[in-house]
Amino acid sequence: MARRATQLTPGTGKPEQIATVLEHEIRSGVLGFGERLQSENELVQRFSVSRNTVRKGLEELSSRGLITTKVGIGSFVTFDGMPVDDAIGWSRALANAGANAETRTLRLEIIEDAELAAKLGVESSSFIAVDRVRTNADDGHAISIERSRLPLSPELEDVPLRGLREGSLHQTLRGAGLVSDHGEEWVDIEMLSAADAAILDCAPGTPFLRTRRLTPADGRAIEFVTSLLNPAHFALHLEF
Repeated sequence: MARRATQLTPGTGKPEQIATVLEHEIRSGVLGFGERLQSENELVQRFSVSRNTVRKGLEELSSRGLITTKVGIGSFVTFDGMPVDDAIGWSRALANAGANAETRTLRLEIIEDAELAAKLGVESSSFIAVDRVRTNADDGHAISIERSRLPLSPELEDVPLRGLREGSLHQTLRGAGLVSDHGEEWVDIEMLSAADAAILDCAPGTPFLRTRRLTPADGRAIEFVTSLLNPAHFALHLEF
């Protein structure tokens, strides 16, 4: 795709400037999900820099979670839409971001987990287990798996019988008066197990982002959820 020559600003890191220009094109939709970026030679000419500078700029863009580079083929956009705010629940957040996600419930039942109860500091070892998988409705490719554990409480004891409110765990908790405005979240990388790979129709060992989130309300834990997220759809962004 032809692009006009782009003048870089003296005194500022050229790789970072290249990454910022290309990031703007990606986030504005000029470069869409799955689209191939210009070749290294084309970028060298466009920005009037060395090949090494272009490569550093692409590495910076990759570190921002916006592209992936395949040796001998090129760099491709992996960012596919608006930022996703999981505080409002994955289903609504993905819908707001324009993702055509389809959710399937794998499990909704009461379980016993003494180890998790000790970890969360709750007296009862009874939890409501809610396991769900999300895929793209257009082609079925994997988006995420989430495994939520809700300490069993009077407000939630009928959930396994009546199901989730409006199909949303977020709305179910709000409907029960369990609302939180803070929490803790941990993020790392997990290679898909054979079992999870089969659910997501991916190869075992595929790297996924793993998040673990603890949400409290009124001084007690109301949800602990572990999510496996396809890095083609998700990247971590922190503000502090």
